[in-house]
Amino acid sequence: MNKCVKTKELYDCQVPYLKELFDSSEYPWEMLPKIKEWILSLIEAGLPDFTELTPGVWVGRDVKIADYVTIEAPAIIGHGTEIRPGAYIRGSVITGSGCVLGNSSEIKNSILLDKVQVPHYNYVGDSVLGNKAHMGAGSICSNLKSDGRAVVVHGDAEYATGLRKVGGILADGADVGCGCVVNPGTVVGRNTSVYPLTSLRGVYPANCIVKAQNTVTERKEDAL
Repeated sequence: MNKCVKTKELYDCQVPYLKELFDSSEYPWEMLPKIKEWILSLIEAGLPDFTELTPGVWVGRDVKIADYVTIEAPAIIGHGTEIRPGAYIRGSVITGSGCVLGNSSEIKNSILLDKVQVPHYNYVGDSVLGNKAHMGAGSICSNLKSDGRAVVVHGDAEYATGLRKVGGILADGADVGCGCVVNPGTVVGRNTSVYPLTSLRGVYPANCIVKAQNTVTERKEDAL
């Protein structure tokens, strides 16, 4: 099973204001240091069909924002996204359309493509989440190693990111169960599902079921 880590292998980005960023990045973690400036450049150039909610925070059409939500600049929230009570958007966050940013969830310096769901008590820091990626209640993307050293992605090869903070790299359709810990620099492949309460580390192939950190089975077509 091939442990894919390149951006084009993990994501099909069709978000107009993110496509160039994805197309120009060989590896997804290369985008993380660019998020803030990318958002600021988009705001400066103008965002059709978006409205400035507060200085540096722009929201698309039909965005629903509940009470007791904090959104720090800069941020771009895509069309039809729902932000539920108590969510904390800590800045340098950009989403596609139809996302759910859930109650008591915290998100910072991250990219969420279309229809991403982080709906209940999630932490997403320095991460890239693909189309229809889902995180179960209480699952988190840990973004800092305990020794503070730069994150290395451990796949079929060792990929030195050169970054002190790298969270989760969840490909299109990745589904992480409740209570999981996505350790720094973990990559979850396309359409791969993870059992609840799993501690994830390394690179997981596409179209698999992860039952434990080192127990991975290929998904069958008729599997639920």
